[in-house]
Amino acid sequence: MVHFSLNRKKQNTAYRRGVGIVLFNRLGQVFVGQRIDTQSSAWQMPQGGIDADETPEQAAWREMLEEIGTNKAKLLAESQKWFTYDLPSSLKKTLWKGRYRGQRQKWFAFLFLGNDNQININTSNPEFREWRWVDFEQVTELIVPFKKPLYENIIHEFAVLRGVLADYPEV
Repeated sequence: MVHFSLNRKKQNTAYRRGVGIVLFNRLGQVFVGQRIDTQSSAWQMPQGGIDADETPEQAAWREMLEEIGTNKAKLLAESQKWFTYDLPSSLKKTLWKGRYRGQRQKWFAFLFLGNDNQININTSNPEFREWRWVDFEQVTELIVPFKKPLYENIIHEFAVLRGVLADYPEV
């Protein structure tokens, strides 16, 4: 008689629910920040998890305030679908205590209505060490490689918005 063991290492297939933020300025550039918890030279757009008691849109507003210190913005659009990305093997065991294989995110596009001096990345729990505005298409060159396909999809989804940014009145 042959015995087979079904005691295989369980692979986590769950995705962490999150949101991402494309924050445009009136020139069509987007906000990117360098994460404070890594020495990587990569830049990213704000993103974060969705709390159990909030909608994705509520999470996006909260994350904006938590990560850049302001929510002086107008919501322009919500992605039509949820986007996913997988973490590389080297990060799966350490990020989020190994519970997730990556993230499933709903993305939101906003127009920043404030002045640059109102952006404050030195929040109570800072996530970025530096920030800047960059051309929207440039974000794929600045992000960590495993998120590049995600950012390409985000650019495709929200590229049409750049043409209408100047139409919003000054506040």
